[in-house]
Amino acid sequence: MLRIGLTGGMGAGKSTVARILVEHGALLVDSDVIAREVVAPGTEGLAALVAAFGDDILAADGSLDRPALAAKAFASDEARATLNGITHPLVGKRTNALVASAPADGIVVQDIPLLVENGLAPFMNLVVVVDAAEELRLRRLVEFRGVDEADARSRIAAQATDIQRRAVADVLLDNNGVDGVIEPAVHALWTERLIPFERNLRTRTPAARPTELPVVEANPEWPVQAKRLIARLALACAADARRIEHVGPTAVAGKPAEDVLDIRITVAEAAVAEGLRDRLSDAGFPRVTDRTAAEGEWLHAGADPGRLVNVVVAVDN
Repeated sequence: MLRIGLTGGMGAGKSTVARILVEHGALLVDSDVIAREVVAPGTEGLAALVAAFGDDILAADGSLDRPALAAKAFASDEARATLNGITHPLVGKRTNALVASAPADGIVVQDIPLLVENGLAPFMNLVVVVDAAEELRLRRLVEFRGVDEADARSRIAAQATDIQRRAVADVLLDNNGVDGVIEPAVHALWTERLIPFERNLRTRTPAARPTELPVVEANPEWPVQAKRLIARLALACAADARRIEHVGPTAVAGKPAEDVLDIRITVAEAAVAEGLRDRLSDAGFPRVTDRTAAEGEWLHAGADPGRLVNVVVAVDN
């Protein structure tokens, strides 16, 4: 299955994008919904919170009184750690179960408000960030959701910055326009990138590319894009990679090049490279050819049609 991480600041329009993707056929796993489910009445999560913070965090009907919990849980770093220690494992367990239930050809969209803050980007095949100016987000929260302005500003300030979100974004959806303007961009994302990416991932097929690629002007985003890919590759390789580096023409600042990123993974021996074959394929970088195996190098390539990449696995000499 293809795992998409969806995030964005409060009021950016993440829910709108999620809805459109679900209408196209995606399976939505909503972190906020799960966070409420795991502390619903009768759950082990709610019982653990009561044991940790007292029964005065309960409303009259036995449900969780969230403001009462917040007053206690955010009073100190220790209390916040206690809260996170109870809820995060439960949310993770439920999330994993929902993702595992998806069909083999599914496209799973994980709506995660704190994707950046929790360092979850490398676990996704693709990260989509819904972007909107802070003042516009603030106005949406106040006018359409009825959030107090001071509270809205405080919540926005507590989240990752726009710069931090953009750094993990494989896809940046501009939602600064009026309602409905973003829909064609989401439709294009689904048909032109997500559908072929899922197919390529499932069939372990590199993304199609022309026989000859034009040389383009240097893109200052190349190193940032490479850093995202390296994080995913490092997760797939675990401790089996000695080095993972951005190499080739796109690694040279200011130099025109073909718009293909070259990543080099250095391993200790050929057996390690063979052991990485399936793991890299599962992560979205299928093996292309063993033709260079005699020279101690194996070529993989990205399955994502929106970001062409070559990955060479080489034995350290």
